[in-house]
Amino acid sequence: MKDLFSTGSQLYHQARPTYPSSIIEEILKHASERELAWDCGAGSGQFTQLLAPYFEQVVATDLSQQQLHQAPHFDNVSYQVQPAEKTSFMSQSFDVIAVAQAIHWFDFNKFYPEVYRCLKPDGLFAVIGYALIHVEPPELNQLIQTLYFETLNGYWDAERRYIDECYRTIPFPFKSISTPEYHMSYRWTGPQLLNYLSTWSGLKHYKQQRGTDPLIPIQHYLAAHQLDSHQSEIEVQFPILLRMGKRE
Repeated sequence: MKDLFSTGSQLYHQARPTYPSSIIEEILKHASERELAWDCGAGSGQFTQLLAPYFEQVVATDLSQQQLHQAPHFDNVSYQVQPAEKTSFMSQSFDVIAVAQAIHWFDFNKFYPEVYRCLKPDGLFAVIGYALIHVEPPELNQLIQTLYFETLNGYWDAERRYIDECYRTIPFPFKSISTPEYHMSYRWTGPQLLNYLSTWSGLKHYKQQRGTDPLIPIQHYLAAHQLDSHQSEIEVQFPILLRMGKRE
């Protein structure tokens, strides 16, 4: 598993979107028990905080201590620095194993055997994520599309393609459960949008290698249309990626 988000972990915690309650409700429909859940690749706890109210105990793991340090405290949550592919957990421990916006960084050949080892026989495995942001107005959305597909072309890690393919092409050695389509919708300020875009791994690589800021065209657009203040509002939507299954 790669650790790309220790640097700037506070910005990541503040800027990344939070998942709607409908996602955890969908997962709970298929969870046979609610004793113990593992949030794998938990980062700063965006998904952990959804699991915590519904399970007796939650274990949240990540490679980054800096990310976990940003996560919210819950009495029933244990945050641990552990790689996804090799853990200290007992076999057949978990009722639910969830991975939110992280599985594309994992070594599938090592991770899935660990899932099978740690998951209870009737346990549920859930992969959650979100695809490319869409915003209104259209001119601003086009600038983001240009940034993503053209300016940052060649600067994304190869694993990013799994998100572009909406997680349809990840290995998934489980009995699949069909799920509805979900979206996350927000009204963000211009600074919120810029903070989110600043967390993109491809953008970080670009700035490190080129020494320039590829967000300048978007910053100019926001300023020209008086969308660069904390009073501005931009319609933002993310398609949610959700795949669930049980052991074969």
